[in-house]
Amino acid sequence: MAITDIGEPILAEDSTQSEISILYKLNRWQWWILVGLNVVFLVAGQTSAVILGRFYYDQGGSSTFMSTFVQTAGFPILFVPLLLLPPSPGSSTPSDTLSGKYICLIYTALGVLLAVDNYLYSMGLLYLSASTYSLICATQLVSNAIFAFFINSQKFTPLILVAVVALSISATLLGVYEDSDAPEGVTKSQYVVGFMCTLGASAIYSLLLSLMQLTFEKALKKETFGVVLEMQIYTSIVASVASVIGLILSGQLSSLSEEMDNFHAGKVSYVMTLVWTGVCWQVASVGVVGLIFLVSSLFSNVISTVALAVAPIASVIVFHDKMNDVKIIAMLLALFGFASYIYQNYIDESRTTQSRRQIEATYSRVDSC
Repeated sequence: MAITDIGEPILAEDSTQSEISILYKLNRWQWWILVGLNVVFLVAGQTSAVILGRFYYDQGGSSTFMSTFVQTAGFPILFVPLLLLPPSPGSSTPSDTLSGKYICLIYTALGVLLAVDNYLYSMGLLYLSASTYSLICATQLVSNAIFAFFINSQKFTPLILVAVVALSISATLLGVYEDSDAPEGVTKSQYVVGFMCTLGASAIYSLLLSLMQLTFEKALKKETFGVVLEMQIYTSIVASVASVIGLILSGQLSSLSEEMDNFHAGKVSYVMTLVWTGVCWQVASVGVVGLIFLVSSLFSNVISTVALAVAPIASVIVFHDKMNDVKIIAMLLALFGFASYIYQNYIDESRTTQSRRQIEATYSRVDSC
């Protein structure tokens, strides 16, 4: 689905009849409220999760696998909207399209990749300030454009090229000036490790988005709210199991008790930090799923990147991170690249609005018969 210049939901060609009937019941203002609510979920959830993740490390936490685990461990929360979702004829299970064995293999592979991605994010946040970490994560739009070109046949336009260049320069500035407010005790080599891990995690996240989109198009052949939720849940289960295995094999599981005892803010704060980090990541996931359903997966990814621009401001308030000249320039370049990316997608959507309106009109005539 897409959004027009006046804010009305436009249905994609592969939309199901159930999606159509649900969206037709919404007035324009109701649709905008739902979109706004999901944007708040995504931005607030992701920003809060990053801040809490940095707080965990600042207060004495050091388990990268625990930090990885909590990013997906809150997946049971996603069962709430899934169970509340009314059943509909167009909301069939993935196994109706492809055999359960192959769907299981796909979800397992995506879940393992998600676990690797989360671990790299955890390593990055360990050695970087929350503001620097978030600015580097914004480069996910660069890799997203590249993977979408090769995997999803997305065109490389001049505006997207401008966005790629701007975001690349932004990341390069942060990489060259590594003394830009790294956490206390972090060495130059550790900063480089954190930088490379975050850069790699952003690339893998973009790859995940492209592979998930490919799975919807080629394997599941649908992108309903229920199916997207199911993918989130199943891949999170696999990622959580992989994180627990890593926690055990690394020996970090045995040190968690000592870590809790030595947590500067206290044991209760230690537990609550981990719990709320998990909750915040899942609140963000609900926002991601909601925006995919109401608008599009691309719009959801773009709003996720907006949250990365909010995190540096939040980190300045919470952790008093320094916004030096390098960070300010990097942020401005990131925002410029983001704006170019958004404008290109606005142009793309405008070009396809007329054809999608014809599809909508066709479904309306079918409903009236």
